[in-house]
Amino acid sequence: MRAINIKPNRGWHVLLACIPFLLVLVAYAIGSSLRLAENPNDKLLPGFGAIAEAVKQYAFTEDARTGLYLMWSDTVASLARLLSALAISAVIALFFGIFIGMLPLARSTFGPFFAVASMVPPLALLPILFIVMGLGEASKIALIVIGTALKLIRDIALRVQEIPREQIIKAQTLGASTWQIATRVITPQVLPRMLDALRLEIGPAWLFLIAAEAIAADSGLGYRIFLVRRYLSMDVIIPYVIWITILAFVMDMALRWVQGRAFPWFAGARAS
Repeated sequence: MRAINIKPNRGWHVLLACIPFLLVLVAYAIGSSLRLAENPNDKLLPGFGAIAEAVKQYAFTEDARTGLYLMWSDTVASLARLLSALAISAVIALFFGIFIGMLPLARSTFGPFFAVASMVPPLALLPILFIVMGLGEASKIALIVIGTALKLIRDIALRVQEIPREQIIKAQTLGASTWQIATRVITPQVLPRMLDALRLEIGPAWLFLIAAEAIAADSGLGYRIFLVRRYLSMDVIIPYVIWITILAFVMDMALRWVQGRAFPWFAGARAS
């Protein structure tokens, strides 16, 4: 039997998915043990016990200075910024993406602009945003919006152009206006595809957020990572990085769940 035709059942699928994670844990445990055996005060690869103690301190012990549970307060601050920015990006991208993808005149006018603007490295704009908008929440959210919305606009515009032209012609034949075509023909087909695009932008959005928090913030997951790095506190940095990864994964799964619930026809078409 050819390897391309071998399909694992659900049990094997779960087992195979766990293997890479277990290999990473084993490799880390071996590397940590070797370094700590050579230098018990080594901070580069702390043992699992040190990591667990750091998690206990930051997640389950009230901070003496602020009275907060630092990991949870940082999580709330970061998620508030991230989710607000992604919501704004989705609304902007949906409007401009449909506008550009549906109307040839708009595509000729704004298509090249968004194509060029989406190539600007968002992190290069961070100093400009801090100068213009200050060091508050607005500049951090703006960075994420700029970094994600422009690419979402281009993606949605391309998805609109992929809609069969016959559907647009039939809608016009039945007397549909441009607004009705946009809301009743195009938008229902674009929304599930926009959720796919949003899933792909979760990683970049976290990158922009952490960069902004590292430079100018007094709370947030990125702020905490860069605050403790000066002390080489890898026992804090590693759990924070793992926690950010888990949050990003949960966000991805949530968007996938919403897509399957709200647009079952799209999930069915993809499965077939």
